[in-house]
Amino acid sequence: MSHSHHHHDATQSLRLVFFLNLIFTLIEVIGGLWTNSIAILADAVHDFGDCVSLGVAWYLQKLSTKGANNQFTYGYRRFSMLGSLVTGGVLLTGLAFILFSSLQRLANPEPVHALGMLGMAVLGIIFNGLAVYKLSGGQTMNEKMARWHLFEDVLGWIAVMVGAGLLMVWDRPEIDPLLSIMLSLFILWNVVRNLKQSLGYFLQRAPAGFDLESFTEKLQKLKGVKGSHHTHCWTLEGEHHVFSTHIVMEEGSTREEIYRTKCAVSDLLEDLKIEHINVDIELEGEPCLIEYRRGGK
Repeated sequence: MSHSHHHHDATQSLRLVFFLNLIFTLIEVIGGLWTNSIAILADAVHDFGDCVSLGVAWYLQKLSTKGANNQFTYGYRRFSMLGSLVTGGVLLTGLAFILFSSLQRLANPEPVHALGMLGMAVLGIIFNGLAVYKLSGGQTMNEKMARWHLFEDVLGWIAVMVGAGLLMVWDRPEIDPLLSIMLSLFILWNVVRNLKQSLGYFLQRAPAGFDLESFTEKLQKLKGVKGSHHTHCWTLEGEHHVFSTHIVMEEGSTREEIYRTKCAVSDLLEDLKIEHINVDIELEGEPCLIEYRRGGK
């Protein structure tokens, strides 16, 4: 029993944003040297890291579309989750570099080319804004982490644009590194939050929206059900989930009643994107197969 709701092409979206990011990184290096802006140069280094992580995310997302085989019986979807962890790690490294560079520049402010910064900021908002839009429909943790990468850049360029405007009317070069520091701290908080979610899913935490206690209570209310145990729910990559449970039914339950119960379980899971549903039925007084294997036969 399964449900499939996947319509968004994550692989194509990640491929497009990879090339957008690569092109703009080259533009940033030239613009950063021209304007002498630590915010732009630091972001260029950070964007180079983005290119690496987006390339990995793209490759792993493409790999995740492969079907099941003898080694990976659920398919390769969890490789997409691995991509989100790689992206998050690179992003944290980039943020650390930006903070270090900004603190150094704050201690020794240097004049910057404000008009050039403004022009670069406009280009940055256009390139990265388009990339965020292309990933806006993605639900996998891989896409969500990549989207935070790019949304961070949009906010960064908005900050650069504001800073450039201030520098054009107020000759205070420390504005440039101060904006970079404030932005980095804000993004750091959000990246840690999303990385924590990715790690939780990678360690098979139940997906958002599934409450074991509440679901068990609903199971107990089904007609003919005497109890349930070994109920598990986990996610493959943040979008497609797996569910299994053992249900104890009244002794003498008919084949039709057992089938109706399985269908009722599927209906209870309708709001979740469950790709694999496994319901093991035990009649009252019948030993659980797991306990049997443990020696409780």
